[in-house]
Amino acid sequence: MSIHVITGAGSGIGAALARRLLGRGDDLWLLARDAGRAKELAEEFPGARTLVGDLAEPDRLSWALGHQALPDRLDSLLHVAGVVDLGEVVELTTKVWNRTLAANLVAPAELTRLLLPQLRLSRGHVVFVNSGAGLRANAGWSAYAASKHGLKALADSLREEEHGNGVRVTSVYPGRTATPMQEKVHRQEGKAYDPSRWIDPESVATTVLTALDLPRDAEVTDLGVRPGR
Repeated sequence: MSIHVITGAGSGIGAALARRLLGRGDDLWLLARDAGRAKELAEEFPGARTLVGDLAEPDRLSWALGHQALPDRLDSLLHVAGVVDLGEVVELTTKVWNRTLAANLVAPAELTRLLLPQLRLSRGHVVFVNSGAGLRANAGWSAYAASKHGLKALADSLREEEHGNGVRVTSVYPGRTATPMQEKVHRQEGKAYDPSRWIDPESVATTVLTALDLPRDAEVTDLGVRPGR
């Protein structure tokens, strides 16, 4: 039985991954922002355990996790959670920039740092669910794209640093996916939202599982996923 920590399991891609991993008998630890959310996740995913730590406050993650029981070993750390606020550079305040970078870049870096001993012990796998915005930036997407470009850099550096410890690192770059975040993006863009036009979260979950299940003689480094409709 494999052991996984997942962020963003409350909806979308993270929820799809949690269901798939639980369904095959794996052991899950789900990160929640507060105790109330942890209770909701425990009810939604019977058998999963929860950890409380707010990705919006990466400086407090070490303290928070230091006061909780953690898995002794870890086969994968799946970074799925993220935030998005669109706006042109002329409009975006430092509050938006700091919130976006904290949740999308600094928190994943800190959570990875804190769990690396368990990952090294199991020769585990870190998966960053990035975005097409991590490879290119469009007008109105500067803060989000900057955070995701940074996430790619984090993954690339981590892969080189941890190769000798047997830790694999994969970045997945989904295009528009039918999630609550995508619905929010459409509202910000002033567009009608039709989930049938976009990638099903289950398809992205399948992509992540493909990378996780690859035999140890190989490593998937980067995977792009685009809408097929």
